[in-house]
Amino acid sequence: MQCSWKAVLLLALASIAIQYTAIRTFTAKSFHSCPIPNPVNCSLSQDTDAADRLCDESPTLAYNLSRKTHVLILATTRSGSSFVGQLFNQHFDVFYLFEPLYHVQYTLIPKLTQSKSTTDRRVMLGASRDLLRSLYDCDLYFLENYIKPQPVNHTTDRLFRRGASKALCSPPVCESLGAVDLHLEEGDCVKKCGTLNLTLATESCREHGHVAIKTVRVPEVSDLRALVEDPRLNLKVIQLVRDPRGILASRSETFRDTYRLWRIWDGTGRKPYNLDVTQLTTVCEDFGNSVSTGLNRPPWLKGKYMLVRYEDLARNPMKKTEEIYDFLGIPMDSNVERWIQNNTRGDRSSSKHKYGTVRNSAATAEKWRFRLSYEIVAFTQHACQQVLAQLGYKTAGSEEELKNLSISLVEERDFLPFS
Repeated sequence: MQCSWKAVLLLALASIAIQYTAIRTFTAKSFHSCPIPNPVNCSLSQDTDAADRLCDESPTLAYNLSRKTHVLILATTRSGSSFVGQLFNQHFDVFYLFEPLYHVQYTLIPKLTQSKSTTDRRVMLGASRDLLRSLYDCDLYFLENYIKPQPVNHTTDRLFRRGASKALCSPPVCESLGAVDLHLEEGDCVKKCGTLNLTLATESCREHGHVAIKTVRVPEVSDLRALVEDPRLNLKVIQLVRDPRGILASRSETFRDTYRLWRIWDGTGRKPYNLDVTQLTTVCEDFGNSVSTGLNRPPWLKGKYMLVRYEDLARNPMKKTEEIYDFLGIPMDSNVERWIQNNTRGDRSSSKHKYGTVRNSAATAEKWRFRLSYEIVAFTQHACQQVLAQLGYKTAGSEEELKNLSISLVEERDFLPFS
């Protein structure tokens, strides 16, 4: 039996009306403000019942009025982001997540490690912002949309680098740990804790005073504007940068297959004709665009943005970490101080994992000068000339200057937080 065109039209109009009503209801509730007591005009005669009802209608905003600070570490691969992440992971009152956007990328764009398509980038960023907003609200169930295979009864063993988050390897999320398990290696956490219960993880997140997330999958700070301006969040961005020459050297060593042609050039002195230079230039372009936005100090970033050079942090980790926590308005606890003391004076060989953080931090920041040939350094300096100058990195004019550690290639600069 076929429907008449009038029936089809009526059904379409009814559908539009239902969707419109739902959107209006959602929007009104999501941005409804929960009243804050006025210290000047506060009395027992105020309609507190009405205020309570209003707060019940807007649980998300009422929850965030507790001044929970949301921190995003914005970085690129091999820039020291795992190290910076630990400065938050070790804090007793910070719920830290390591690269949750990994799941978004490998679900939406599974065949590309770094998509260059404008369409793919828009899709990735839209999904990433939605996930970040949910995670900052301690809604870890939203992450299930991107975990494959999908979690059963809110449990999974597929969360990327679960062991890199102390909160996910501690009670109440992991009840099987004893007193001797307080400082687990990443792999040991997964073995001892078993599958991750996202309900328990959500509860743990809500019990912590602050949430910090590290990502290398958002190219520029301007991509975060919608989150920074979201009235439901108290988001502060720590943008971590590193000398592109150091990033290239570290990636060539860590991702040996991906950077095989760079390694051939470094070993033979002959530049391969099919070298993918975008592996370098994309970093410099993203740094340049993002840092320009931050240093231009647009109103929407006021009080929300801090630029940190990895080299400054590596040379004086305690002082720089204190500055970061001061910018965030979060007291730095003794756990963070102790971790810095134990993890910035070690030998890199003591680290069991390629993303490990135990090392002599000051020496690691300069190690690239002995890993790369001068030909590659000169090429990098030319390709990234603008961002090197912008961030205060000096160029080496000869191989002798490159290898001479008494000549600093980092200018003394004080990138003050935008407050």
